[in-house]
Amino acid sequence: MTDTKNLTQLGTNVEAPQSPEAAVLETVPFSRGDGPPAIVRFTCPEFTSLCPVTGQPDFAHIVIDYAPDAVLVESKSLKLFMTSFRNHGAFHEECTVMIGRRIVAATKPLWLRIGGYWYPRGGIPIDVFWQTGAPPEGAWLPDTGVAPYRGRG
Repeated sequence: MTDTKNLTQLGTNVEAPQSPEAAVLETVPFSRGDGPPAIVRFTCPEFTSLCPVTGQPDFAHIVIDYAPDAVLVESKSLKLFMTSFRNHGAFHEECTVMIGRRIVAATKPLWLRIGGYWYPRGGIPIDVFWQTGAPPEGAWLPDTGVAPYRGRG
């Protein structure tokens, strides 16, 4: 049984953090075992943040793949973290990289990549990619499943 006694958000009523900085990413233990590392994927197809200049909402499809080492990011805390961007003004590139770096800081994975597929503003979609290095040898890395922009539906 996974030890969850240190979790403060799972199973409780928690208000959404007001900012990404205030959000807490919690972790649970993970036993890697033998063989190639597992790849864990989180997909957030309805991610929102705010344009730092106009205050208008920006929308993205975020795909996070990571190879956990000793801990996993707890998914409710990740959802609350992702929701905290709804009131956060930052450019697409900053939001995407910030998410990746926060997960790395919390979990210290073997590897992480994040793709931010941002919907167009002014007619130009912006796709932002960041990863921690080369993927682990022997790991199966599926395609992100996000089509090149054509209405991204």
